[in-house]
Amino acid sequence: MSTQVVPKKVYFLIFAILMVLTFLTVQAAFYNLGVLNIVVVITIAVIKATLVVLYFMHVRYSDRLTWVVVAGGFAWLLVLLVLTLSDYFARGWLRS
Repeated sequence: MSTQVVPKKVYFLIFAILMVLTFLTVQAAFYNLGVLNIVVVITIAVIKATLVVLYFMHVRYSDRLTWVVVAGGFAWLLVLLVLTLSDYFARGWLRS
């Protein structure tokens, strides 16, 4: 099994991008964008999670089976979130 040698420069660049995105998340908390607040923050969080999975968990340089397992994990997370939110929104306390 061969491994991909990633230069330290790539890790430092990804770390710097993550720090900038964290700063943007904090700054977004101080602005009232209405409904777009949650959209902006979730978008930044998804970008940060994608960078962490791809580079720090070495999925970017892995074989296709690893990609399938990661995609399956995200699909399962999506199923759990959809089922949980469908139950939550079907509750009677939301009807006023």
